[in-house]
Amino acid sequence: MNFKRSILIRVRVVFILIALCAAAIPYKVVKLQMAEGDVWREKAETINFQYREVAATRGNIYASDGSLLATSLPFYRVALDPTIAKKDVYESGLDSLAKMLSAYYKDKSATSYKRMINDARLDKKRYLVLNRKQIGYQGMQEMSTWPIFRNGRLGGGVIFEKVEKRYRPFNSLASRTVGFLNEDDYGAGIEYSFNNYLRGQDGKALFQRLAGGSWKPVFDAEDVKPENGYDVTTTLDVNMQDVAETALRRQLIDRDADFGSVIVMEVKTGQIKAITNLQRNTKGSGYGENYNYAIGDQGNTEPGSTFKLLSMLALLEENKISLEETVETGNGSYKFYNQVMRDAKNGGYGTLTIREAFEKSSNVGISKLVDEHFGASPTKFMSYIDKVGLREPFGFQLIGEGKPFFKKPTDKDWYGTSLPWISIGYEVKLNPLHTLALYNAVANGGKMMKPYIVKSISRGNIIEQRYEPEVVRKQIASDKNIELLQGLLEGVVVRGTARNIANADYKIAGKTGTAQKLKNGAYTKNYYTSFAGYFPADHPKYSMVVVIDSPKGIFAYGGDVSAPVFKEIADKIYALDIELNPDNQQEILRAEATGSQLPYVRAGKAEELQGIFQELGLKASAANPEEWVKTVSHEASVEMSVNDTDQSLVPDVSGLPLRDALFILENKGMKVNYTGKGRVKNQSISPGTELTPNATINLVLG
Repeated sequence: MNFKRSILIRVRVVFILIALCAAAIPYKVVKLQMAEGDVWREKAETINFQYREVAATRGNIYASDGSLLATSLPFYRVALDPTIAKKDVYESGLDSLAKMLSAYYKDKSATSYKRMINDARLDKKRYLVLNRKQIGYQGMQEMSTWPIFRNGRLGGGVIFEKVEKRYRPFNSLASRTVGFLNEDDYGAGIEYSFNNYLRGQDGKALFQRLAGGSWKPVFDAEDVKPENGYDVTTTLDVNMQDVAETALRRQLIDRDADFGSVIVMEVKTGQIKAITNLQRNTKGSGYGENYNYAIGDQGNTEPGSTFKLLSMLALLEENKISLEETVETGNGSYKFYNQVMRDAKNGGYGTLTIREAFEKSSNVGISKLVDEHFGASPTKFMSYIDKVGLREPFGFQLIGEGKPFFKKPTDKDWYGTSLPWISIGYEVKLNPLHTLALYNAVANGGKMMKPYIVKSISRGNIIEQRYEPEVVRKQIASDKNIELLQGLLEGVVVRGTARNIANADYKIAGKTGTAQKLKNGAYTKNYYTSFAGYFPADHPKYSMVVVIDSPKGIFAYGGDVSAPVFKEIADKIYALDIELNPDNQQEILRAEATGSQLPYVRAGKAEELQGIFQELGLKASAANPEEWVKTVSHEASVEMSVNDTDQSLVPDVSGLPLRDALFILENKGMKVNYTGKGRVKNQSISPGTELTPNATINLVLG
């Protein structure tokens, strides 16, 4: 009995529990529907619908003349909601649409496209990507006229999802300066440094989550439209940039160098007109822009002899010397404590005037002078680094500017040899931008300008931010001493280590630099070569610095490697700048006075001249798109004749202005003598003659 009673009790308990559970289920359902319904409905809605960011259109980057350096072009991914179109629209248009898609994308047959769309409509899919390949704006406009698509998004279900891509009309020109921005908002150059302006303000739009995890945009009254980014206008000149990159790349290839940098700056304003950095590609095939050595920390290097300008400034400002005094350099070696200073010339220069010591870049001469006059008070010498504004970064507009490095006499690693070596550009580190700023200040009568590369931020015609020339130091030295320094820099080109770049049409002033590279604590036979200066020397308009690292060959000094690049760039800039060519202006005026129907045209790039003539409606012919051509005017047309078709032959320079003739002939390694003024009338070596290395050619101008 006890056993039976126990079983009955257990059965009753089970029935009671089942009844209680059955009663609880409706209660839970009611609670979910009533009390917690709003919460769960909100969660379900959040899962299927979200307000997501819509990227703003990124602003443009312009050169100083308005040429586009970077812009955002719209591309589109084509999708379809196949359930939207009405039956008659769908059935009458599907075959034609499938054929057009097949012909456009060329990846599937019309039958495949038709089947794909039909299957999606039968399955009631609301979002179907027709092709992963993105199309341009013109393609989008074309597709908008196709069957079904022409009924639009609401009537045909077509969805053109906008995807913007950054586009550079000039391809790799100034690529590192223009820069980039990656998905993590990290990058380099203007794109990164001015990202807060360029990126604009993203908007928000309602998206619906579809099967497979994709999101489809839907219309909603609460959408927030994106606000497009600001445009950035730079100080860069695309012609100067092109000239600088071409000249630098050619020399890097010829000298098998590791990397090189060029900066061109406007003297009066500090505007950067060109900046290029070329480094050997990792695979050894050519050169590209991978790092901004011109301004960055990796470009901070012992400058070598270009720093001697600062040493001369300090000596002159302290009234320690007269340029006509002499200094004994002996056999080219001099011992400071336990280290020997050496000159580049074997056997030395003997007795030199101080002017000659600078022009010939005598290490012994300059270091002896600085040690003699500042050895007891090195702090006084180092104070001139602060006086001219070289110790700290300029606050350049591009992120990543390197900080100069200078020892202090109170530092533990300051030795008796420190001052002599610092005086010739060792045991200090500068990037090319700081070196250029010093030389630009001398060209500018002693006023140091802050270098800058962006001149305005705008949206449409409204300027949001304008950047003006900024003075860093009003006067780095007295007027008298600035004139002396200018004379020294001109002397380097006329009589010194850069006399190979002396120009007959205009004067160049500057200083060569060659620094041995430090590796594993010891100086090697690898060199960091440079040339810093300005032109025209008598009324400076542009300053420039050229640095080339680790050039190969027996003559691997600044005067042999970097100075010729400076001259090539300066020659072309001078030829392109009308303000610097009064002779050309006179020829234009004479052509107008004689009633000539044809414009006066200088020699230049064939393809550029061709474009000009076409715009003017003139007949013009060029046999080949060579870099430099001369023009011959006929009664109703202009003929462009190629000067440089065969590198092994003497070119025809007749009819060219002297500067263009010099540029062409000297680039072929010829030495040029000339008499008279005007254009070339005769040349002593006939055009087409086989070129002899280092041959001398005489030109008669008239």
